[in-house]
Amino acid sequence: MERKNAWEKYPEGKKREEVFRFAEEYRKFLSQCKTERECVEVLKKKAEKAGFVNLKDAIKQGTKLKAGERIYADNMGKGLALFVLGKKDMEHGMNILGAHIDSPRMDLKQDPLYEDSDFAMLDTHYYGGIKKYQWVTLPLSLHGVIAKKDGTLVKVNIGDKPEDPVFGVSDLLAHLSAEQMEKKASKVIEGENLDLIIGSIPQTEEKKDEKTKEKVKANIMKILAKEYDIEEEDFLSAEIEVVPAGDARDYGFDRSMIMGYGHDDRVCAYPSFEAILTMKKPEYTSVCILVDKEEIGSVGASGMESRFFENTVAEVMNLTGSYSELKLRRALSNSRALSSDVSAAFDPNYPSVMTKRNAAYFGRGLVFNKYTGARGKAGSNDANAEYVGKLRRIMDDNKVAFQTAELGKVDQGGGGTIAYIFGNYGMNVIDSGVAVINMHSPWEIISKVDLYEAFRGYVAFLKESE
Repeated sequence: MERKNAWEKYPEGKKREEVFRFAEEYRKFLSQCKTERECVEVLKKKAEKAGFVNLKDAIKQGTKLKAGERIYADNMGKGLALFVLGKKDMEHGMNILGAHIDSPRMDLKQDPLYEDSDFAMLDTHYYGGIKKYQWVTLPLSLHGVIAKKDGTLVKVNIGDKPEDPVFGVSDLLAHLSAEQMEKKASKVIEGENLDLIIGSIPQTEEKKDEKTKEKVKANIMKILAKEYDIEEEDFLSAEIEVVPAGDARDYGFDRSMIMGYGHDDRVCAYPSFEAILTMKKPEYTSVCILVDKEEIGSVGASGMESRFFENTVAEVMNLTGSYSELKLRRALSNSRALSSDVSAAFDPNYPSVMTKRNAAYFGRGLVFNKYTGARGKAGSNDANAEYVGKLRRIMDDNKVAFQTAELGKVDQGGGGTIAYIFGNYGMNVIDSGVAVINMHSPWEIISKVDLYEAFRGYVAFLKESE
């Protein structure tokens, strides 16, 4: 059942211009937001401009919520939940879009700074599933925060402005790499060798009797003290992420694609957020939940495994005057969700890992993965047939281009999403998102028309009233 190319729906002119306009706004967002904290900061400001009210303020003021009102909740600056109240009581269920805003990367260790052979270095620990060899010889930037003992939060963003320096992990020169090239790809670069080079000028001794041992490291700390007013111990309470430097770019002569860092999963988070902004007074409460930590199992207080979402739903229900423990359970189990996460696109350079009939393709629209998991569907949600049938109707009624896919051949590997966590509440949920090439690499690629069809599909889903 081959699906048509979605670009055919958008001939040259206003229709195609709208696809490119939406994609350009997304490209700017992707370039600006390279960490989960940056995503929350930008989207929260945009939500407030669109009339969303902070849940904490609503609780403090004892606000009585009614249909059409907009509420958001911030989870530690790393996650965001947005609600547009529906005409029906929340007990009847919600239409939920869930995506994650963390991406594979490297993090600085708590005690990262050291000197070796007249280089100042930063020790890292990679985050999520990466091919380590892809992260060497690239220009890298530092994004994050440093929390000082007095409670001051220092923001770090170095490497993405044109005037900034960049950093990087070195690789062995080809002339001396005979032994290295004999290693398995997983061992060519070891995790403990993914350390950044950040400087090489030694500090000039200000006093004749000074005998600083690590002079290059000392000089870097002098720069950091001047620029950020921090000392070395402040790294103990820092969260600094190492990500590719540079903006997302149009890809291809026809500019039909975008190459950028963090499409997984911001290419689903962004249209999910934009979709809920379009909701006015829906039949069922519309929800967009953006979470952290999916790439490492959705664990921790900012991950989907936490009680943040459940607690937030309870607080919102309480402000509508309809909370009870039983009604909360009903609200969750009666809900419908799209676990909005990326899918692996068919790559003509690597056809052997896919089956063509059950692969996702660039340009064919929003992807539905009935199940993900590994090999025998291990760790998968596996949506039921009735729910898939309903989603087919919604997409066809709204003329949304969509396709179905699996995550590669059965025995090739696999992956997981937050779908099973929604499923734990007993609600209907399926994985849906945008197809990606180069997934989990520093520079991933998506199709602009797939992004746009995802947005249209999410709007249609949120508006569903049956």
